Amino acid sequence: MLLKGLAALPALAIPLSFIVSSASAQTDALPSWNEGPTKASITDFVSRVTAQGGPDFVAPAERIAVFDNDGTLWVEQPMYVQLAFVLDRVKALAPQNPGWKTKQPFKAVLGGDMRALAASGEQGLMQLIGVTHAGMTSEEFAKITTDWLATARHPRFRRPYTELVYQPMLELLAYLRANGFKTYIASGGGIEFMRPWTDRVYGIPPEQVIGSSIKTRFEMRDGSPEIFRLPQINFIDDTVGKPVGINQHIGRRPIAAFGNSDGDLEMLQWTTLSGGPRFGLIVHHTDAEREYAYDRNSHFGKLDKALDAAGVNKWTVVDMKRDWKKIFPFAE
Repeated sequence: MLLKGLAALPALAIPLSFIVSSASAQTDALPSWNEGPTKASITDFVSRVTAQGGPDFVAPAERIAVFDNDGTLWVEQPMYVQLAFVLDRVKALAPQNPGWKTKQPFKAVLGGDMRALAASGEQGLMQLIGVTHAGMTSEEFAKITTDWLATARHPRFRRPYTELVYQPMLELLAYLRANGFKTYIASGGGIEFMRPWTDRVYGIPPEQVIGSSIKTRFEMRDGSPEIFRLPQINFIDDTVGKPVGINQHIGRRPIAAFGNSDGDLEMLQWTTLSGGPRFGLIVHHTDAEREYAYDRNSHFGKLDKALDAAGVNKWTVVDMKRDWKKIFPFAE
């Protein structure tokens, strides 16, 4: 997803205990969802697959739900959060690399020239990833990611990115888990970019995070065993890669999938277009006042083919403006 986002460019976490103490302790497990067919489609599906002895009952071991991250669980505008991380890391490292002032794509980043940055394409992004994501151990990269998220602020909301998570989706995650589901992230974002914080933000532990990755190798360094990150792409967990990544990591076909863009189309198809009770949901960004409104023409999180497919395949489409009482946990 980060690769696609760059090519398309034009010119402190909130504790889960604060968000929801226990889904079962609430009269309404989804209080930030307005009553209506969207909310009802979720609760009806969960009721059917958890009804012991019912025709659609699914054993707990098979209750697998997969969630995209960018635009589904947290904000992805005005650019993917990981791309913002890449740009900030280049700027932070620039004083140690004076030659970057005249060398592309670093010159474009330092000069804020998004058109030139886009022109650098995938090769340019690989250079940026090489200096911002590789050449260090996995532990070192996790610390860099954590430190950045603790200080970085969204340009519009002026809050940490880990606060810009969707309250209704946090409730949905808790509701599913309270009903015996195991929840996974399947994102086009970097797997090691997400793993340091998904547990405290979403309640999803690192072993249940699937994402894009770069190559790594084992090394003994001064007598210490380390996993060292290399500047080479290993796997892109987006579009046709998502079902492959899910199958490799989980070994079971999910019965529920949640996304927001064309990058999630194949994941939704693979999850829902098979036998038995299945559920697909697309988050449609329709609220420019409280968040953003975008779909078919967006450079990030483009929703075009998947939106058309939702009608054909009877997936639930969330209209954020209509269906959500609040968007972020901090909202009044």
